[in-house]
Amino acid sequence: MKKAGRTSLKKRKIEASDLFGLNIATSIAMSPTESQVAYIVERIDSKENKYYSNIFMYDNKLKACRPFTQGKQGDSSLAWSRDGSKLAFISTRDKKTGIYAISATGGAEHKLIEIDGSINDLQWTPDGKSLLFSLRYNDSHYIEDEKKKKDPPVYRHITRLFYRLDDLGFLPKDTSQIYTLELLTLKLRKITHGARDNFSAHLSDDGTQVCYLSNRAKNQDLESLRIGLFVIPFKGGKERLIPTPAGPIHTPRFSPNGKIIAYIGHDNPNDGWGVTNLHVWTVGVHGSPKAKDLLPGFDRMVVDQSISDLSDVHDSSSLFWSRDGKRLFFLSSDTGNTNFYYVPVGGGRPTRIFKGDCHLKGLSVNGATKTAALIYADLKTPGEIMLCPTVYGGESKAINVTNLNPHLQTELRIANTKEFRFTSFDETEVQGFLVTPPDFNPTKKYPAVLMIHGGPRVQYAYTFFHEFQFLAAQGFVVLYTNPRGGSGRGETWADAIAGGWGDLDYKDVMAAADWLEKQKFVNPKKIGVGGGSYGGYMTNWLIGHTNRFAAAITMRSVVDLNSFVGSSDIGYELAREFAGFPWTNHENYQKCSPLSYLHKVKTPVLIIHNENDLRCGIEQAEQMFVKLKVLGKTVEFVRFPEESHGLSRHGRPDRRIARLEWIAKWFKRYLK
Repeated sequence: MKKAGRTSLKKRKIEASDLFGLNIATSIAMSPTESQVAYIVERIDSKENKYYSNIFMYDNKLKACRPFTQGKQGDSSLAWSRDGSKLAFISTRDKKTGIYAISATGGAEHKLIEIDGSINDLQWTPDGKSLLFSLRYNDSHYIEDEKKKKDPPVYRHITRLFYRLDDLGFLPKDTSQIYTLELLTLKLRKITHGARDNFSAHLSDDGTQVCYLSNRAKNQDLESLRIGLFVIPFKGGKERLIPTPAGPIHTPRFSPNGKIIAYIGHDNPNDGWGVTNLHVWTVGVHGSPKAKDLLPGFDRMVVDQSISDLSDVHDSSSLFWSRDGKRLFFLSSDTGNTNFYYVPVGGGRPTRIFKGDCHLKGLSVNGATKTAALIYADLKTPGEIMLCPTVYGGESKAINVTNLNPHLQTELRIANTKEFRFTSFDETEVQGFLVTPPDFNPTKKYPAVLMIHGGPRVQYAYTFFHEFQFLAAQGFVVLYTNPRGGSGRGETWADAIAGGWGDLDYKDVMAAADWLEKQKFVNPKKIGVGGGSYGGYMTNWLIGHTNRFAAAITMRSVVDLNSFVGSSDIGYELAREFAGFPWTNHENYQKCSPLSYLHKVKTPVLIIHNENDLRCGIEQAEQMFVKLKVLGKTVEFVRFPEESHGLSRHGRPDRRIARLEWIAKWFKRYLK
């Protein structure tokens, strides 16, 4: 008999549909008093088949969390007023974007303005009377007739290479400019002007200056990494270019005294796709002292490059000054983890504040900057809010203040994931992660799947992966690795494949297959391979160069580098990675294109692609399918309508579930 008050609950294996039950922390903002932390949680409404996100608040005095906004909407871009009395944010409701404000004590939010456009870099002026932000109006903003706004354009007149972007579609003709909204009158005032985008605005602590970024190169599309740093008075006036080395710039931030600007960047305007390390730099607001790399000997990026299927973007930039202006805080990815660091304003060796086998997906410091708010994820945790002192060894005193997904531990049997190292053909050590089924028995033989990450300049990490958990629950051993050409191991590692994909990266992936094949619990004749984006490219490359895999799945992939240059939203930038365009370096493009080797394929392959993918166009999948089908190969094609490159939050959740089910179905057909 059961004792009164007690229930028995048998844990079950994770399913594809469990994606609907996850609560994902997407952004975070520490209050100026360090007494509250605002954070945004994304959820999926399974009935309406939509993503929604709301604001939650943690009160450090009460030691409690509570919902702060409610409803079926998309809240984002948290911004505290300087005195900590109010919180501003951006929200999309009824397909309209608005700026809202809410008291720090709670209550109903107040809509300040609704704008037909995209808003970024939201922040308060010191006096709390205005908001500053960058704004780009949609084309429909200029159409007075509301009925005609919904009609597709008669035609599109294209004059630039960069005219569309995956997940956003065709870019508006308007340029991004910096505005201020006076809260008393709700009047917009435009601070910057011109035919070039002005973006990434930041207001000085005294409210007198605005720094921002703009590309003023002669050909801004072909020279997209030549970003300039500018300063303009908040009241408006003449802008001033701050001398910095040619190269990319991200996240400019005024020092507390307003005399220095810190930013994330490097000095290689001809860099390939993310090889050169992004570092923390400083420069005087009048150009003196000169721009300086604070981390010249640090062979890592100062951005988060860890990926998972629960992170919206990779390569996000976080940069914060300490209140005394002596330190700069940032995140950095290193060999499968993303940790929390600071560097002295004078430069030198960085100090790791929060060290651990984890993925810190978000960072915020404010006010006295004695405590940091973090979004913490690891192999069993999709993301929780943590508070951490901003000193060396902070992880030992960090506290977890949320429990967003308790059901993962109480209701589900989470598969075990272990990090390990193996050696490649030349004795180079490569990192990998192995997921075993929840009911794993080392004396049995399991089918296995080798998964390859996209990018290529990202890394698999100590972070929760719903997809790999699902595959393990379906009875597969899952291996995912970080071969050369990816991130987290320095410039030499990332540069190993520049100018020639399909060499060292291929050999490292094959070394992973060798390792997997030797494991006693793996059936060597039942190993599959798959990947998305660049991981799809490498899957295509593998099946054209080896027949050792029993099945393959290539997703949102590249098969022909020649056509990719002209069909991808950013394809023309491949010229920096491959030392020229297809018409100037045709032999290399042809050699490195998997399409050239599809006649050798014997592996059954499933192609999964999205019809609105602007990064790797649907034509890539169509070329592959047609050639394999004509050659009589075993191939099937699954197309997802209306979806962009990564089945993003702008799409439909049920299509993400369907993709997972197709992956499991295909591998079961050939591996079990």
